[in-house]
Amino acid sequence: MDQEILNLDAVDLSKLLRGKKISPKELLAAVLDNISKSQLNSFCYLDEEAVESAERADISLPFGGIPFGIKQLDPVLNWPNTGASLVFKDRIANYEATYLARLRTAGAVFVGQTTASEFGGINCTSTKINGITRNPWNLDKTPGGSSGGTAAAVSGGLIPIGTGGDGGGSIRIPCAFTGLFGLKVTYGRIPKGPKAEIGALTAVLGCLSRSVRDTARFLDVTNGADTHDPLSLPHFSGYEKNLGTYDLDGLKVVVTPDLFGSAIVNPRVEEMIYENAELLIKICNLNKVEKKNFEMPRASLSWAMSNTVGLMGELGEYYPECADDLTPEINFILNVASHGYDLKIAAQAEIERKRLNEKMAEIFDEVDLVITATNPDTAFDAKGPMPTKVGDIDLMKEYGFEKAVGNNGALTIPANMYGSPAVSIPVGTLDNMPVGMQVMAKHHQDSLLLDLAYRFESEKPWPKVNSNSPV
Repeated sequence: MDQEILNLDAVDLSKLLRGKKISPKELLAAVLDNISKSQLNSFCYLDEEAVESAERADISLPFGGIPFGIKQLDPVLNWPNTGASLVFKDRIANYEATYLARLRTAGAVFVGQTTASEFGGINCTSTKINGITRNPWNLDKTPGGSSGGTAAAVSGGLIPIGTGGDGGGSIRIPCAFTGLFGLKVTYGRIPKGPKAEIGALTAVLGCLSRSVRDTARFLDVTNGADTHDPLSLPHFSGYEKNLGTYDLDGLKVVVTPDLFGSAIVNPRVEEMIYENAELLIKICNLNKVEKKNFEMPRASLSWAMSNTVGLMGELGEYYPECADDLTPEINFILNVASHGYDLKIAAQAEIERKRLNEKMAEIFDEVDLVITATNPDTAFDAKGPMPTKVGDIDLMKEYGFEKAVGNNGALTIPANMYGSPAVSIPVGTLDNMPVGMQVMAKHHQDSLLLDLAYRFESEKPWPKVNSNSPV
């Protein structure tokens, strides 16, 4: 099969399938052949039943016959359920996530598991259980994390679309690093059941895709309340159908690449954000307002400590004996939390969160949209560790340890803490590596963000895959 066909988005592939130009079985065979030759290390498990699933696919369904990669952290019945960790290398899932069941009902063919960072903890997909996952734009660079395997596979021409999750930027960050489109939905938009973990109220489910319309179709299929997730929102239909129909004229937008000083951003990335923000403003006839100094509070402590509680709960009796099986970053944060997390720190984390929520509300009382960079810089080394330099700036020397290690997620975490939607839109490359522009909106404005991104994509299309990717 021509690689150009495999480089299409899911909507165009669906049209070919329905027109009998290709069959689901032929499409899957070509996908599996590409995966077998790939240097990206983006898949850690392939489903033996995928061929049978393709043979019986109903091509009339929204994703009928479309091959999907499923993030390693998503439970699929009878698949490995490792959490991307050696600690659970033999664990098998005994249930399936609600939103994955909805994808199956919509005709999706589950190819296999895409690699993730251990327990979704960092923005680099390099683990003891899977090894190093690589960016198709440059094999020496990371595709990000925690949904790094999906990002690499979709951008690298292996699969048209795949699942992801975003608890601190884990959809938006890898999308920006690999030139894809990513939506972090309003909290509760896609149900997290069964066995929903409420926890820190930061993580949402979603996809990484080659086009806005693919993400819109995905959201149509997967959104809606589920009794197993008490915080899930009612179903809304029309995400794909309504693209391009919203009245965006005059919406107030502020452009702040560093999110009011939340992160240290590469000056060259800042230039790209300002340039593309102006294009978006022109396309959608937005009303740009002057940037104010909102003095964003730091949310790193609240975010890190709150999520560590859930991680400790999952490890249970295995910790601390399992410490040597963990990646250094996860081991470090667990060690810090185990010896320093107490009622006083928990209280401080809650105070931080309240401050952040109030600041985000203050911002959105004045504007409808906030435009930032998605990442402070382009992708860093594939094997890690997390970067402490941005361009020529040594963050450790200039700002100290806390600011340095928290810099890479500082632009994305606030939307997770606040629960509001945000998108990462590909806006070009810097030194041959992709750059993403983040647009944040008020709660429940998911459709609005999709529409903005759709109009930008129509005016300035991005490549659906990296055409030079070494499959």
